[in-house]
This record gives sequence, structure tokens and C-alpha cells, in this order.
Amino acid sequence: MIAIARNHLSSLFINPNPFLCNSNVLSFSTRRVQTLIPNPEICDLLINKLRFSPESASLASSRFPKLRDPQRADSVLSFLKENSFTTAQLQKLVIYDPRILGFTIEGIKSRLKVFQDLGLSSEEIAKMISSNKRILQSSIANKIIPNLSLLKGLLGSNDDVARLLKRLSWFVRHDLEKTLIPNVEILKRCGIPMEHILHLLYGLPRAFVVKSDIMRKSVDKAIEFGVPRTSVVFIYAVCLFHSTSQGMWEAKLQTLRDLGFSDDDALAMFRKQPTVFRASGNKMKSKIELLLGTGKYGVASIVANPVALGYNIEKRLEPRMQILRLLESRNLIETWPGLSLFASCTDYMFFDKFIRPYYDKIGEECIIKKFVAGKKELKV
Repeated sequence: MIAIARNHLSSLFINPNPFLCNSNVLSFSTRRVQTLIPNPEICDLLINKLRFSPESASLASSRFPKLRDPQRADSVLSFLKENSFTTAQLQKLVIYDPRILGFTIEGIKSRLKVFQDLGLSSEEIAKMISSNKRILQSSIANKIIPNLSLLKGLLGSNDDVARLLKRLSWFVRHDLEKTLIPNVEILKRCGIPMEHILHLLYGLPRAFVVKSDIMRKSVDKAIEFGVPRTSVVFIYAVCLFHSTSQGMWEAKLQTLRDLGFSDDDALAMFRKQPTVFRASGNKMKSKIELLLGTGKYGVASIVANPVALGYNIEKRLEPRMQILRLLESRNLIETWPGLSLFASCTDYMFFDKFIRPYYDKIGEECIIKKFVAGKKELKV
């Protein structure tokens, strides 16, 4: 299996571009406007109630000539404000589609109730709808309610559905029956534990809305690479195959070769921590060069602990290196910690082990003061 995977490292990735999509959000500055007469009363309403500029208000009121009922528009805006929609959120909704001003209160109320029944607060619903404006256009009976039922059947409770929608409201309008459900079944048939599937659903949900044949190919490749199916990293490997082209993978592989890594090393790193391969080749190179440049961590250390490549240079790796160099220069430590401890321990753990015991001697050093100041939870 190792030989097969190694021989095909440069050819197994696909690039279906599943996450590329066209935005349908309309903009006043880009939409072609016909010669229509603005409604003065609607204009005044948008200017006074939503702080529109006169030009934007005029354009909004002229885009839909049937929008001629300022009383209804005022009622709609007042009702939404009563339900925790802010002025900024309402501006977004009206800019996206001024027809909202012609909606009935009952229609909006029934739409909000669907989400209230999940346990979402009015503020959460307002945030969800304003960030995913197509929810107002999606059919309650044919799209929203069926999708919510599918999600509840998968996740188990209204609370879990609400938790997902707070982060990813677009699930409400996506065709889950053709994407999410078949893709979950593909993973389950491969023996992937349901807890791992749900872990990815919350963490990288767009991995589930690709076409089923793409999911199937990605799963097959992760298996061929030898990533353990019982490990949560299998799911992340599958997700990586969704979005990494053969050319991108080859560039990263060549970067590793140039830095002294073998193809076996790359394969071992991928199996342990596929997420680090999401970074660009340049970012990966910068982190590896930084670690190798210490003289404390070599290729073998990085292969054994690829998780270190997932951390930020400026916020974690470099500050810790500076502190260890300072301790070493003062003969306060004889050896540096292993790469896993160095990179993965929390800031509090690092402080407790490498700063607190020596604080009286090095506490005035600039790097120490800066490190402590940047971590408010740390107590000297």
C-alpha cells in the first residue's frame, strides 16, 4: 500500500472546484436599471428609516414599479425592527431585494416562527437572515422545512440544528437531499464513525455539498493513501482532496523535496496531519525553514510532529523560539523541548514551564514582557 501511494503522490489529487460559486447578490452599482420613476414616499421612508442616501433610495424604489405601498413598506420595516433586525441588517436586505418591502407581515411572521421553533433567539434569526438573504426568498414548504427535517434527522435534535444554523445558515436553502445525505451515506458505508462525520459537518461543512461522485473519489484516494479510516484525520484528508488540484499538490511535494524531505516523509506527514497541506507551498516552506533554522528540530522531528506546521509563525512559533534562545543564552535551560511540546502546548503551559520559573531573572526582557502582555490570562 505504501509503495502504491508513494508512486501516485503526484497524480491522485483532483480539482473539481466544488466551492466555486457565483454570488447572486444584487448591487445598486452593478445592476442595469431601466428608466423607471421612483416612488417619493418609498424614497423618504428609506432615507428616514434606514438612512439610505437619496440616490440609493431613489434607485431602490424605482427597481420594482409595483412597489407602490409605502404604508406596507413601513409596516414591514417596523415589524422587522421589533424582531431585532438592526438598521444595518435591514439595509442589506433591501439592497439585496427591495421586494421585501412588499411582503406581508403574516408571511414574514410564519417564516420567523420556523426558526423560533428551533430555539433560536430573535437576534440570532436576524443575524442569520441578514447574512444569508436568500432565506427570505426560499419556499418554506418546499425548501426550508424539508431541509430542517433532514438536518434534525441527521443531527438528532432542534438544539443541534440551531447550533449548526448559527454558523452556517446556507444549509437551509441548499439541496441537502442530493448532496449532504448521499455524502453522509458514502462515508458511513466506508466505516467512518458517525461522530467523525458530524465533527466534519460542524468544522468543514462545505465538504458535504459536493457532488456524490467527487466525495466517492476523494474517499477512495484517502483510503489509497493509507489514512486510517477510524481516525478523525481521515475526514480532513477527504476534504483536502475536494479542493486541492494535482498541480497544487505537486508544488507542495516539490517544496518538501527541496527542503530535504522524501516522498515517504510527505506521505507520513499527510497521514498524521492532512490539514497542514491546506496551506500554500510558500507558507509551508516558511515554517519548515524557521524550524530547521533553529538547529534544534530536523526533518525527522517535523515528520513525526507535522502538527507544528499548523501554527502561526508570528503569534506562536517565533515568540517561543525567542524565549527559548534567551533562556539558553542565560544557561537557564540545557535543551529545548521536543517539537510536539514546543508547538502544541497552550500559552499558559508554555508560560508555566519556560517563563514562570525564571521570571525574576528575565522578566524585564522585552520579549518576555511582550509575551505576557499579549496573553491576558497569564498571571506572573
